[in-house]
Amino acid sequence: MGMSESTATGGTIGEASEREALRRIFPRLPGSAATLVGPGDDAAVLAAPDGRYVVTTDMMVHGPDFRLAWSSPEDLGWKAAATNLSDVAAMGAVPTALVVAIAAPTTMAVADLEAIADGLRLACEALAPGCGVVGGDLSVSETLTFAVTAFGDLQGRPPVLRSGARPGDVVAVSGTLGAAADGLRLLFSEAVDGQGVPSRERFHAVAAEHPEAVMAQLRPRPPILDGPRAAEAGATAMLDLSDGLALDARRVAEASGVAIDLDPTLLGGAPRAALTGGEDHSLFAAFPPDAVLPGGFRRIGTVREGAGLLVAGRPFDERGGWDPYLEWDGAAG
Repeated sequence: MGMSESTATGGTIGEASEREALRRIFPRLPGSAATLVGPGDDAAVLAAPDGRYVVTTDMMVHGPDFRLAWSSPEDLGWKAAATNLSDVAAMGAVPTALVVAIAAPTTMAVADLEAIADGLRLACEALAPGCGVVGGDLSVSETLTFAVTAFGDLQGRPPVLRSGARPGDVVAVSGTLGAAADGLRLLFSEAVDGQGVPSRERFHAVAAEHPEAVMAQLRPRPPILDGPRAAEAGATAMLDLSDGLALDARRVAEASGVAIDLDPTLLGGAPRAALTGGEDHSLFAAFPPDAVLPGGFRRIGTVREGAGLLVAGRPFDERGGWDPYLEWDGAAG
Protein backbone atom coordinates (compact mmCIF):
# COMPACT_ATOMS: atom_id res chain seq x y z
CA MET A 1 0.00 0.00 0.00
CA GLY A 2 1.18 3.53 -0.69
CA MET A 3 3.81 4.74 -3.11
CA SER A 4 6.72 2.68 -4.44
CA GLU A 5 10.37 3.15 -3.57
CA SER A 6 11.79 4.93 -6.62
CA THR A 7 15.23 3.33 -6.34
CA ALA A 8 13.72 -0.10 -6.95
CA THR A 9 11.20 0.73 -9.65
CA GLY A 10 12.97 2.58 -12.45
CA GLY A 11 13.27 6.17 -11.26
CA THR A 12 11.05 9.07 -10.34
CA ILE A 13 8.97 11.39 -12.48
CA GLY A 14 11.55 14.10 -11.84
CA GLU A 15 14.29 11.88 -13.30
CA ALA A 16 12.27 10.85 -16.35
CA SER A 17 11.06 13.03 -19.22
CA GLU A 18 7.35 13.35 -19.93
CA ARG A 19 7.93 11.39 -23.13
CA GLU A 20 9.57 8.53 -21.23
CA ALA A 21 6.80 8.47 -18.62
CA LEU A 22 4.13 8.35 -21.31
CA ARG A 23 6.04 5.63 -23.18
CA ARG A 24 5.83 3.48 -20.07
CA ILE A 25 2.20 4.07 -19.18
CA PHE A 26 0.45 4.11 -22.58
CA PRO A 27 0.78 0.33 -23.14
CA ARG A 28 -0.96 -0.24 -19.80
CA LEU A 29 -3.98 1.96 -20.56
CA PRO A 30 -7.22 0.46 -21.88
CA GLY A 31 -8.30 1.17 -25.43
CA SER A 32 -11.74 2.50 -26.35
CA ALA A 33 -14.05 0.87 -28.86
CA ALA A 34 -15.20 4.38 -29.89
CA THR A 35 -11.71 5.59 -30.86
CA LEU A 36 -11.18 6.87 -34.39
CA VAL A 37 -7.92 8.67 -33.56
CA GLY A 38 -6.24 7.71 -30.30
CA PRO A 39 -3.34 8.99 -28.20
CA GLY A 40 -0.42 10.56 -30.05
CA ASP A 41 -2.00 13.57 -31.74
CA ASP A 42 -3.09 16.89 -30.24
CA ALA A 43 -6.55 15.48 -29.57
CA ALA A 44 -8.42 12.21 -29.87
CA VAL A 45 -11.34 11.64 -32.22
CA LEU A 46 -14.30 9.59 -31.01
CA ALA A 47 -17.32 8.19 -32.80
CA ALA A 48 -20.69 9.71 -31.80
CA PRO A 49 -23.11 7.24 -33.42
CA ASP A 50 -26.35 9.13 -32.75
CA GLY A 51 -24.84 12.62 -33.06
CA ARG A 52 -24.72 13.26 -29.31
CA TYR A 53 -22.44 12.33 -26.45
CA VAL A 54 -22.54 12.59 -22.68
CA VAL A 55 -19.56 14.30 -21.02
CA THR A 56 -18.66 14.72 -17.35
CA THR A 57 -15.55 15.60 -15.36
CA ASP A 58 -14.37 15.06 -11.81
CA MET A 59 -11.27 15.73 -9.71
CA MET A 60 -9.50 13.73 -7.01
CA VAL A 61 -7.05 15.65 -4.80
CA HIS A 62 -4.76 14.21 -2.15
CA GLY A 63 -6.17 15.26 1.21
CA PRO A 64 -9.89 15.84 0.78
CA ASP A 65 -10.44 12.94 -1.67
CA PHE A 66 -7.84 10.29 -0.81
CA ARG A 67 -4.86 9.59 1.42
CA LEU A 68 -1.67 7.94 0.18
CA ALA A 69 -1.34 6.08 3.48
CA TRP A 70 -4.51 4.18 2.62
CA SER A 71 -4.76 4.04 -1.19
CA SER A 72 -2.34 2.23 -3.48
CA PRO A 73 -1.62 3.76 -6.90
CA GLU A 74 -3.75 1.03 -8.47
CA ASP A 75 -6.62 1.91 -6.08
CA LEU A 76 -6.37 5.54 -7.20
CA GLY A 77 -6.57 4.66 -10.88
CA TRP A 78 -9.56 2.40 -10.23
CA LYS A 79 -11.46 5.01 -8.21
CA ALA A 80 -10.69 7.82 -10.67
CA ALA A 81 -12.26 5.72 -13.42
CA ALA A 82 -15.17 4.32 -11.40
CA THR A 83 -16.44 7.65 -10.10
CA ASN A 84 -16.59 9.13 -13.60
CA LEU A 85 -18.05 6.03 -15.22
CA SER A 86 -20.87 6.22 -12.68
CA ASP A 87 -21.79 9.77 -13.68
CA VAL A 88 -22.06 8.70 -17.32
CA ALA A 89 -24.21 5.71 -16.38
CA ALA A 90 -26.49 7.96 -14.34
CA MET A 91 -27.47 9.75 -17.57
CA GLY A 92 -28.51 6.40 -19.05
CA ALA A 93 -25.43 6.31 -21.29
CA VAL A 94 -22.82 3.66 -22.04
CA PRO A 95 -19.31 4.90 -21.12
CA THR A 96 -17.05 5.04 -24.15
CA ALA A 97 -13.87 6.95 -23.28
CA LEU A 98 -11.85 8.70 -20.57
CA VAL A 99 -9.34 11.55 -20.73
CA VAL A 100 -7.04 11.56 -17.70
CA ALA A 101 -4.83 14.39 -16.45
CA ILE A 102 -2.45 13.81 -13.55
CA ALA A 103 -0.33 16.35 -11.66
CA ALA A 104 2.17 14.64 -9.37
CA PRO A 105 5.23 15.45 -7.23
CA THR A 106 8.56 14.97 -9.01
CA THR A 107 9.50 12.45 -6.30
CA MET A 108 6.75 10.06 -7.36
CA ALA A 109 8.07 6.86 -8.94
CA VAL A 110 7.28 6.29 -12.60
CA ALA A 111 6.24 2.78 -11.53
CA ASP A 112 3.44 4.38 -9.54
CA LEU A 113 2.17 6.04 -12.72
CA GLU A 114 2.20 2.61 -14.31
CA ALA A 115 0.18 1.24 -11.39
CA ILE A 116 -2.34 4.09 -11.72
CA ALA A 117 -2.69 3.15 -15.40
CA ASP A 118 -3.25 -0.47 -14.35
CA GLY A 119 -6.05 0.67 -12.03
CA LEU A 120 -7.70 2.64 -14.83
CA ARG A 121 -7.52 -0.39 -17.11
CA LEU A 122 -8.83 -2.85 -14.50
CA ALA A 123 -11.79 -0.60 -13.62
CA CYS A 124 -12.77 -0.15 -17.27
CA GLU A 125 -12.48 -3.87 -17.95
CA ALA A 126 -14.54 -4.79 -14.89
CA LEU A 127 -17.17 -2.06 -14.94
CA ALA A 128 -17.48 -0.73 -18.50
CA PRO A 129 -16.01 -3.07 -21.13
CA GLY A 130 -15.18 -1.20 -24.32
CA CYS A 131 -14.44 2.06 -22.50
CA GLY A 132 -10.81 3.21 -22.55
CA VAL A 133 -8.39 6.07 -22.06
CA VAL A 134 -7.95 8.12 -25.25
CA GLY A 135 -5.68 10.90 -23.99
CA GLY A 136 -4.72 13.19 -21.15
CA ASP A 137 -1.88 15.19 -19.69
CA LEU A 138 0.94 14.95 -17.15
CA SER A 139 2.09 17.86 -15.02
CA VAL A 140 3.94 18.60 -11.79
CA SER A 141 2.42 19.52 -8.44
CA GLU A 142 3.35 19.07 -4.80
CA THR A 143 -0.19 17.72 -4.31
CA LEU A 144 -1.10 14.60 -6.26
CA THR A 145 -4.19 15.50 -8.32
CA PHE A 146 -6.32 13.69 -10.89
CA ALA A 147 -8.74 15.29 -13.34
CA VAL A 148 -10.77 12.81 -15.38
CA THR A 149 -13.23 13.56 -18.16
CA ALA A 150 -15.57 10.76 -19.25
CA PHE A 151 -17.68 10.39 -22.40
CA GLY A 152 -20.73 8.25 -23.05
CA ASP A 153 -23.04 7.08 -25.82
CA LEU A 154 -26.81 7.46 -25.38
CA GLN A 155 -27.42 4.88 -28.14
CA GLY A 156 -30.42 6.78 -29.48
CA ARG A 157 -32.17 7.13 -26.12
CA PRO A 158 -33.00 10.47 -24.47
CA PRO A 159 -30.79 11.27 -21.47
CA VAL A 160 -32.25 10.48 -18.06
CA LEU A 161 -32.20 13.73 -16.06
CA ARG A 162 -32.73 14.52 -12.40
CA SER A 163 -35.81 16.57 -13.23
CA GLY A 164 -38.22 13.95 -14.58
CA ALA A 165 -39.58 12.22 -11.45
CA ARG A 166 -43.39 12.32 -11.22
CA PRO A 167 -45.83 11.68 -8.36
CA GLY A 168 -46.64 7.98 -8.22
CA ASP A 169 -43.23 6.89 -9.52
CA VAL A 170 -41.33 4.15 -7.72
CA VAL A 171 -37.97 5.16 -6.22
CA ALA A 172 -35.26 2.52 -6.54
CA VAL A 173 -31.53 2.06 -6.07
CA SER A 174 -28.92 -0.25 -7.58
CA GLY A 175 -25.77 -0.82 -5.55
CA THR A 176 -24.78 -0.46 -1.92
CA LEU A 177 -25.97 2.10 0.62
CA GLY A 178 -23.68 3.26 3.42
CA ALA A 179 -20.83 0.82 2.80
CA ALA A 180 -18.30 3.40 1.56
CA ALA A 181 -19.07 5.74 4.46
CA ASP A 182 -18.61 2.85 6.87
CA GLY A 183 -15.20 2.19 5.32
CA LEU A 184 -14.22 5.84 5.65
CA ARG A 185 -15.35 5.90 9.28
CA LEU A 186 -13.20 2.84 10.02
CA LEU A 187 -10.18 4.40 8.31
CA PHE A 188 -10.41 7.67 10.21
CA SER A 189 -11.09 5.98 13.55
CA GLU A 190 -8.75 2.99 13.39
CA ALA A 191 -6.20 3.48 10.58
CA VAL A 192 -4.54 6.52 12.18
CA ASP A 193 -1.74 7.07 14.66
CA GLY A 194 -2.02 8.67 18.10
CA GLN A 195 -2.19 12.15 16.55
CA GLY A 196 -4.96 11.18 14.14
CA VAL A 197 -2.67 11.11 11.09
CA PRO A 198 -3.42 8.32 8.56
CA SER A 199 -1.08 5.38 9.19
CA ARG A 200 -0.09 2.87 6.53
CA GLU A 201 0.84 0.32 9.19
CA ARG A 202 -2.54 0.52 10.93
CA PHE A 203 -4.34 0.56 7.60
CA HIS A 204 -3.27 -3.02 6.86
CA ALA A 205 -4.87 -4.31 10.06
CA VAL A 206 -8.12 -2.43 9.41
CA ALA A 207 -8.29 -3.62 5.79
CA ALA A 208 -7.67 -7.22 6.86
CA GLU A 209 -10.44 -7.07 9.48
CA HIS A 210 -13.00 -5.11 7.42
CA PRO A 211 -12.16 -5.79 3.76
CA GLU A 212 -15.63 -5.17 2.29
CA ALA A 213 -16.16 -1.78 3.93
CA VAL A 214 -12.63 -0.57 3.22
CA MET A 215 -12.72 -1.66 -0.42
CA ALA A 216 -16.16 -0.05 -0.86
CA GLN A 217 -14.41 3.23 -0.05
CA LEU A 218 -11.12 2.69 -1.91
CA ARG A 219 -12.35 0.65 -4.90
CA PRO A 220 -16.06 1.32 -5.41
CA ARG A 221 -17.89 -0.94 -7.84
CA PRO A 222 -20.77 1.16 -9.19
CA PRO A 223 -23.34 -0.79 -11.23
CA ILE A 224 -22.44 0.91 -14.51
CA LEU A 225 -24.42 -1.40 -16.78
CA ASP A 226 -27.60 -0.70 -14.82
CA GLY A 227 -27.60 2.92 -16.04
CA PRO A 228 -28.47 2.06 -19.65
CA ARG A 229 -30.77 -0.71 -18.39
CA ALA A 230 -32.69 1.85 -16.33
CA ALA A 231 -33.05 4.12 -19.36
CA GLU A 232 -34.38 1.24 -21.43
CA ALA A 233 -36.85 0.38 -18.66
CA GLY A 234 -38.29 3.91 -18.76
CA ALA A 235 -36.55 5.59 -15.80
CA THR A 236 -37.94 9.11 -15.37
CA ALA A 237 -35.03 10.46 -13.30
CA MET A 238 -31.64 9.19 -12.19
CA LEU A 239 -28.39 10.26 -10.54
CA ASP A 240 -25.16 8.86 -9.13
CA LEU A 241 -25.21 8.55 -5.32
CA SER A 242 -21.83 10.17 -4.78
CA ASP A 243 -22.75 12.45 -1.89
CA GLY A 244 -25.17 10.26 0.09
CA LEU A 245 -28.74 9.03 -0.31
CA ALA A 246 -30.47 11.81 1.65
CA LEU A 247 -28.51 14.63 0.03
CA ASP A 248 -28.81 13.26 -3.50
CA ALA A 249 -32.47 12.21 -3.20
CA ARG A 250 -33.24 15.76 -2.09
CA ARG A 251 -31.54 17.02 -5.26
CA VAL A 252 -33.84 14.89 -7.42
CA ALA A 253 -36.87 16.09 -5.45
CA GLU A 254 -35.88 19.73 -5.93
CA ALA A 255 -35.08 19.33 -9.63
CA SER A 256 -38.36 17.49 -10.28
CA GLY A 257 -40.57 19.67 -8.09
CA VAL A 258 -41.82 16.69 -6.06
CA ALA A 259 -41.42 15.03 -2.69
CA ILE A 260 -39.47 11.80 -2.39
CA ASP A 261 -40.62 9.51 0.42
CA LEU A 262 -38.11 6.82 1.42
CA ASP A 263 -39.14 3.69 3.30
CA PRO A 264 -36.58 3.07 6.10
CA THR A 265 -37.53 -0.63 6.25
CA LEU A 266 -36.14 -0.99 2.70
CA LEU A 267 -32.76 0.62 3.42
CA GLY A 268 -31.08 -2.38 5.05
CA GLY A 269 -30.07 -3.03 8.63
CA ALA A 270 -28.67 0.47 9.24
CA PRO A 271 -31.11 2.93 7.63
CA ARG A 272 -29.55 6.07 9.12
CA ALA A 273 -26.12 5.09 7.80
CA ALA A 274 -27.71 4.38 4.42
CA LEU A 275 -29.29 7.84 4.42
CA THR A 276 -26.33 9.90 5.56
CA GLY A 277 -23.34 8.05 4.09
CA GLY A 278 -21.59 9.14 0.90
CA GLU A 279 -19.42 7.86 -1.95
CA ASP A 280 -21.28 4.63 -2.64
CA HIS A 281 -21.62 5.64 -6.31
CA SER A 282 -24.76 3.56 -6.55
CA LEU A 283 -27.52 4.56 -8.96
CA PHE A 284 -30.70 6.23 -7.66
CA ALA A 285 -33.65 6.31 -10.04
CA ALA A 286 -37.37 6.87 -10.35
CA PHE A 287 -39.51 4.58 -12.52
CA PRO A 288 -43.15 4.61 -13.61
CA PRO A 289 -45.29 2.60 -11.17
CA ASP A 290 -45.87 -0.20 -13.69
CA ALA A 291 -42.20 -0.54 -14.74
CA VAL A 292 -40.30 -3.77 -14.17
CA LEU A 293 -37.18 -2.76 -12.23
CA PRO A 294 -34.12 -3.77 -14.27
CA GLY A 295 -30.78 -5.26 -13.27
CA GLY A 296 -29.95 -4.82 -9.60
CA PHE A 297 -32.51 -2.08 -8.90
CA ARG A 298 -34.68 -2.52 -5.80
CA ARG A 299 -37.53 -0.35 -4.53
CA ILE A 300 -36.80 1.99 -1.60
CA GLY A 301 -39.61 4.55 -1.78
CA THR A 302 -42.18 6.55 -3.70
CA VAL A 303 -42.46 9.92 -5.42
CA ARG A 304 -45.29 12.07 -3.99
CA GLU A 305 -46.86 15.46 -4.49
CA GLY A 306 -45.08 18.09 -2.43
CA ALA A 307 -41.47 19.08 -1.92
CA GLY A 308 -38.29 17.85 -0.30
CA LEU A 309 -37.24 14.57 1.26
CA LEU A 310 -39.46 12.46 3.47
CA VAL A 311 -38.62 9.32 5.41
CA ALA A 312 -41.65 7.24 6.41
CA GLY A 313 -43.81 10.22 5.46
CA ARG A 314 -42.01 12.74 7.69
CA PRO A 315 -39.62 15.52 6.59
CA PHE A 316 -35.99 14.47 6.86
CA ASP A 317 -33.76 17.51 7.25
CA GLU A 318 -30.70 15.94 8.86
CA ARG A 319 -27.49 16.95 7.18
CA GLY A 320 -25.44 14.07 5.90
CA GLY A 321 -23.37 12.91 2.95
CA TRP A 322 -20.21 14.43 1.53
CA ASP A 323 -19.53 18.11 0.83
CA PRO A 324 -15.80 18.81 0.34
CA TYR A 325 -16.17 22.49 1.25
CA LEU A 326 -17.66 21.56 4.61
CA GLU A 327 -15.74 18.36 5.36
CA TRP A 328 -12.15 19.19 4.42
CA ASP A 329 -10.17 20.68 7.29
CA GLY A 330 -6.69 20.45 5.77
CA ALA A 331 -5.57 17.68 8.14
CA ALA A 332 -2.19 16.15 7.37
CA GLY A 333 -1.72 12.71 5.88
